[in-house]
Amino acid sequence: MEPSAVVDRLRRTTDSIVGEADLLLRLASGRPLRIKYGVDLTAPDLHLGHAVNLWMMRQLQDLGHQVVFLLGDLTTRVGDPTGRSDTRPVLSPDAIEANASSFLAQVSLVLRTEPAVFEVRRNSEWYDGMRIAELLGLFGQVTQAQLMSRDMFRARVEAGREIAVHELVYPVLQGYDSFAMQSDLTVVGSDQLFNEQLGRHFQQRLGMPPQVVITTTITPGLDGRAKQSKSLNNYIGLTDSPRDKFGKLMSIPDHLVEPYAHVYTELPLDTVAALAASADAGGIAARDAKLRLAAAVVTRYHGAGVARTELRSFQQTFTHRAEPTDIPVLALDQPANTLLDLLQAARPTDTRSHLRRLITQGAVTLNGTRTTDPTTPVDSSTDLLLRSGPRTWHRLTRSADRPH
Repeated sequence: MEPSAVVDRLRRTTDSIVGEADLLLRLASGRPLRIKYGVDLTAPDLHLGHAVNLWMMRQLQDLGHQVVFLLGDLTTRVGDPTGRSDTRPVLSPDAIEANASSFLAQVSLVLRTEPAVFEVRRNSEWYDGMRIAELLGLFGQVTQAQLMSRDMFRARVEAGREIAVHELVYPVLQGYDSFAMQSDLTVVGSDQLFNEQLGRHFQQRLGMPPQVVITTTITPGLDGRAKQSKSLNNYIGLTDSPRDKFGKLMSIPDHLVEPYAHVYTELPLDTVAALAASADAGGIAARDAKLRLAAAVVTRYHGAGVARTELRSFQQTFTHRAEPTDIPVLALDQPANTLLDLLQAARPTDTRSHLRRLITQGAVTLNGTRTTDPTTPVDSSTDLLLRSGPRTWHRLTRSADRPH
């Protein structure tokens, strides 16, 4: 593929390219590029927003280029200050290793992992053995003015909040990573541009051609406001089931249909425009546009057959008001006294505050009856049909009644 065609293909989800002329020259050279993909091992739950970068890298892998997946085990001990108004807690070594395993499993849902196009590195490889004199030499190549030009550091100072020295060091370490791993290209969210610009700075200072930096499009979360975040529960996880992905996409505001179809699918752009027009029309047209969007996203991650199954299930459940035919059965080992307790037993990974909000917002029914009071008493000695959110169902039984 011609270099210009490769770049044009990437533009669909690109916000900016720093060093585009260099990218074209490197693609024309025929040499496989080393694509830096660095993560701090703090939050191993990847969502569709993260996957925008992964799919771009997957396109390049399919052309023979190599993703170098950098596990920031050392920099995780430092703590990335990006987007933080206070100091980030530092994780234990055991937590870092568990998160590393989870990250590798999740990125393999998109990226190819055969050695020819995928390599795993850790930045402890070069930092654990670095002498203090060499480290001080790195710090000497970055000025205080450069670091304080970062808007989030300035905001902290203006708000009277402290900045720990290790937080100032973090961008320097991330920047040097690019030199240590001989990065040709990195694909990041715009919030990481400052750190990756420091990567270009170090490469140039140390006699290496600077990496190209591609920043990708960021879309709002399911609420249409803040970006996707686990803490806000407004995200679609890569490990979400096909049913959950489909149901969450059906819940988005109409105005998100166009950006989601543009960024999260490979639908032709004229189809994306048609879906946007249908969403703007509202009503049944908007619903049908979301059905097409949800099917396209599920197809991308789980295949067309699974997408057709989820489409039929959604239409059966919501258009015809039928119960799903495959409701999971959950045996209660302990009695649940309130609706909130029951919901916690059915969804143990969700926080009680989130579950309480589901109830108070009217998103929970028990045996077909909706209630907005989390303290509503329940009789868990009988079989119960619990629905929470648009597509999450549980049939709850006593533990003694569990099928054998």
